Amino acid sequence: MAIAKLTPEEREAALAGLPDWRWDADRDAIVRQWKFADFSEAWAFMSRVALIAEKMDHHPEWSNVYNRVSILLTTHDAGGLSARDIRFAQAVQSL
Repeated sequence: MAIAKLTPEEREAALAGLPDWRWDADRDAIVRQWKFADFSEAWAFMSRVALIAEKMDHHPEWSNVYNRVSILLTTHDAGGLSARDIRFAQAVQSL
């Protein structure tokens, strides 16, 4: 079953519920950054996100530099942002 890319209208509606995420037009993706007290807190957060990724079988593009974590979500099979990315972002929001 093919994964559908979100329409601009669907994307805008979804982002209204994810105010801390921003749309990256160049990648047709959503991005968010976090800053923690130290590396240990950042790593603990990434561990929790990794469990979500495995459970959802949807893996983010992410990076970690000391106390900062950046996550970019896009669905390569859809060629851009999909409902899978929105569900993933919502799950991360709940942490």
